[in-house]
Amino acid sequence: MVKSTFAAFADRLGAQGLSQPDFKTYTPAQVKTDLLAGLTVALALVPEAVAFAFVAHVHPLVGLYAAFIVGLVTALIGGRPGMISGATGALAVVMVSLVAVHGVEYLFATVVLMGILQLLAGIFRMGKFIRLVPHPVMLGFVNGLAIVIFLAQMSQFQVPGTAEAAGHGLAGGQWMSGIPLVLMLALVGLTMAIIWLLPKFTKVIPAPLAGIGIVAAVVIGFGLDVPRVGDMASIEGGLPQFHIPSVPMNFETLKIILPYSFIMAAVGLIESLLTLNLVGEMTGKRGGASQECVAQGTANVITGFFGGMGGCAMIGQSMINVKSGGRTRLSGLSAALFLLAFILVGSSLIEQIPLAALVGVMFMVVIGTFAWNSLRIMTRIPLTDAAVIVLVTGVTVAYDLATAVVVGVIVSALAYAWNNARRIHVIERDSVRTPGAHVYEIEGPLFFGSTDKFAELFHPESDPDVVIVDFMRSRVVDQSALQAIEDLARKYEALGKTLQLRHLSHDCHKLLSKAGQLIVDSDDDPDYELAVDYSVRTGAFGGGH
Repeated sequence: MVKSTFAAFADRLGAQGLSQPDFKTYTPAQVKTDLLAGLTVALALVPEAVAFAFVAHVHPLVGLYAAFIVGLVTALIGGRPGMISGATGALAVVMVSLVAVHGVEYLFATVVLMGILQLLAGIFRMGKFIRLVPHPVMLGFVNGLAIVIFLAQMSQFQVPGTAEAAGHGLAGGQWMSGIPLVLMLALVGLTMAIIWLLPKFTKVIPAPLAGIGIVAAVVIGFGLDVPRVGDMASIEGGLPQFHIPSVPMNFETLKIILPYSFIMAAVGLIESLLTLNLVGEMTGKRGGASQECVAQGTANVITGFFGGMGGCAMIGQSMINVKSGGRTRLSGLSAALFLLAFILVGSSLIEQIPLAALVGVMFMVVIGTFAWNSLRIMTRIPLTDAAVIVLVTGVTVAYDLATAVVVGVIVSALAYAWNNARRIHVIERDSVRTPGAHVYEIEGPLFFGSTDKFAELFHPESDPDVVIVDFMRSRVVDQSALQAIEDLARKYEALGKTLQLRHLSHDCHKLLSKAGQLIVDSDDDPDYELAVDYSVRTGAFGGGH
């Protein structure tokens, strides 16, 4: 019974285009690589989860539990094997005011509702809309996120305790100086050198893991007095316990948490889907957007009931995993389980790891994440694309990822519309088939942005009695285009002249009222659908095809 139920669920996933877990690529060598990559990721997850918990003003274990649960669930059912999810700063900054005003229990309820919204997005396959994000926006996204990751490491160059007391902000902490700063920089540099040089000699062990291990051994062996993971907070704890958020189940609670849930769901999905595309480019895989929405939603619903702060995909840890050789679900699964082991039994050991080693790993992630080629192509691409790259990068750093992507998409869409609006033009000639008639051959798309120029192409007063408008090389896109054709027909009708419309699509025949009577059918009429549905009787436009 259980097996048949699971099979039916799997069939439904397949019907929706959602891939099932692929366990065909597990070889002994790949298993070893995935386990070591997972261990590396888990070590890098600890300070990140603790830092984001500080940002959200919640207990460090709330961030660690979120990293474990979200990472575990998305590793099992996510849309892209090898991608890492956990507690993130993009979500943490949204939570700050909610926790400050209403408390952590409202945060847990918000995370549950956030997960439900993400589940709905996956069920209705809204993940496919990520394809509307242009490539310049993607470049700005990775560049901005690389800068954000870099700036996030700056807090590790402050005297332990001062950054946390100031809300983990750079302005409130006291910067290192003298020998402590020199030692910190030296260890960061050593870690980066190991990560860069080791792959030239061997790939038996992931370079980031080797860097962490060697630097940790140097620090512990020589008893160097440098900041360590334990200086941030203790990560010791037990298993996460099931807990229904202690909030009133009424409409007032919904009014409080719904806005936060919606924003967090949107931010989480945007960051996750963009990371999914980025990892897909590195691993040569595509698809899985809707499945990733379902996985993120499921993970956040569960983590909300187990005392976690919610999460989404983490580009930094995903890059560590992929570049360490992690390619299957085992790498993400092992990262989550290693993290849980650190919490349960390995906290005393993990707390001894120097922060400099983890900073060095993240600095190498920054170098690998930043799209350096975008700097080289700036002068060779259209000015609008270059402006979008810079704009999205800046907004990501100054505000947040979701705002940056939305702004980038809007600016790109406006630039596209403007460029297409300028493309419409006309070729005028006398008709061969109809003696005495004048032909206007329209070239370029006819839509809301080009209707004014379209109207300026014609000369009703000076045209002969018969005028033919040929749309063979044009495309009628929206209702504004239909209205422009109707207006043109009225102008010629008012002058007592005959207007013929040729090569309009069949759906235009149906949607045009006055001008529809003037259409001359041809065997080579185009066949496409408009994005509107027009009722001749009511004159009302609605969403359609």
